Amino acid sequence: MKLRRYGMLCVLSFLSFFVIVPLWLLISGSFMGGQEAAQNFAPVLENIEGSALWPLIPRYPTIQPYVELLLDTPQFFGMFWNSVAQVFPLVLGQVLIGAPAAWAFARYDFRFKKALFLLYIVLMLMPFQVTMVSSYLVLDGLKLMDTIWAIILPGAASTFPVFIMTRFFQAIPASLTEAAAIDGAGPFKVFLRVGLPLGAPGILSAVVLGFFEYWNALEVPLTFLKDKSLWPLSLYLPSISSENLGVSLIASVVMLTPALLIFLFGQKYLEQGISAAGMKD
Repeated sequence: MKLRRYGMLCVLSFLSFFVIVPLWLLISGSFMGGQEAAQNFAPVLENIEGSALWPLIPRYPTIQPYVELLLDTPQFFGMFWNSVAQVFPLVLGQVLIGAPAAWAFARYDFRFKKALFLLYIVLMLMPFQVTMVSSYLVLDGLKLMDTIWAIILPGAASTFPVFIMTRFFQAIPASLTEAAAIDGAGPFKVFLRVGLPLGAPGILSAVVLGFFEYWNALEVPLTFLKDKSLWPLSLYLPSISSENLGVSLIASVVMLTPALLIFLFGQKYLEQGISAAGMKD
């Protein structure tokens, strides 16, 4: 048993190497000066002979790229707050819309329930490319193109959070909801007092997954936002050229930080959400 556990530990350590090293290189590279970065990556960026070099620790560490990006690049600040203004209301909308819908699917029997839930699953499996044209026409008809609502409203009505939260609400014992009803609680009160507290892991896992999806989104804002002043931070990184490589590394670190904090906070709930998504009825 000990030998098997030791073998598993070795395998996990080996696999973690491929995760930790790129992350470390990104962070250490963000302290690399522009001249040093140009020399190290010249064979790749300028297509010249030789091999690129990415040291584990910069030879001449500097915070100049941080100063340049955080203090001298107002475009970066605008895109960062665009991401915040789009993603956080979107995720909140997913909870406000998805939680009641998931509770209804999990706890009530109504006509065409299975067919409607199957439709939710089909919509969840459809890639954005399939629904892009129809979404564009609807948003254009509602005069929402080139506004943050073109990102928030379709994302808030996403079907995936409903699917995740339904699994957690189904796991709540019926005896608890029946006891609350006997004590005089109405359907809405049962949902608030019993469903939301006991289904909190499912709600938080949906929040974490939704944040990851839309914080890093490229196709959706690129399709629905023509005004570049509304672009989120995810569209800033592809616009960075090789001339300011140091700034691109800093931008990557800044963009990674909120996602990393959300992941560390919601890792337990994320694991539960993935397990729930794989459960069979």
